[in-house]
Amino acid sequence: MERIEAIKKAIAQDPDNLEFTNKGWVPIFMANPRSKLLIIGQAPGIKTQEKEQSFMDRSGDKLRQWLGVSEDTFYNSGKIAVLPLDFYFPGKGKTGDLPPRKDFASKWHPMLIDTMPEIELTLLIGAYAQKFYLKDRIKKNLTETVKAYHEYLPEYFPLVHPSPLNIRWFKNNPEFEEEIVPRLQSIVRGVLL
Repeated sequence: MERIEAIKKAIAQDPDNLEFTNKGWVPIFMANPRSKLLIIGQAPGIKTQEKEQSFMDRSGDKLRQWLGVSEDTFYNSGKIAVLPLDFYFPGKGKTGDLPPRKDFASKWHPMLIDTMPEIELTLLIGAYAQKFYLKDRIKKNLTETVKAYHEYLPEYFPLVHPSPLNIRWFKNNPEFEEEIVPRLQSIVRGVLL
């Protein structure tokens, strides 16, 4: 944990992050040397930034439901890690939150992942995370990438973001919660045992 804390301090002191540090914001992520499941997402929303806790919102409730884990397991077991592509709320854009900053994940993720040698599965939530980690292996869109999840196992499992704003996507893709979520739960159970 000392290495993780040292990296967190380095992130906060990085000149590229001083704007956020000067606001009193801390880098938002969860990491533990015992983590077995890694969740990679986009960037914290403003509520997450203010609460200083990953997925402590309705999206998090839905994500934990998909995973089949309790809030206690998610936050207190040490078995689940969360690394957004950017550890700070990037600001608001015209149609939602701004995308994560470029080069942030490539700078900090390798160091943090190196502190978690027991990771067995990485969930890639949303198109930004999928493009960053799957590179040219992604399909023509997020929906096709998520539906082809089995092609990325056992290392990765791509997911749509569990945001309530994606209600139309869930309606148009009922097989996600009917077929893919149960498979995800089964795999996660095996990883967290």
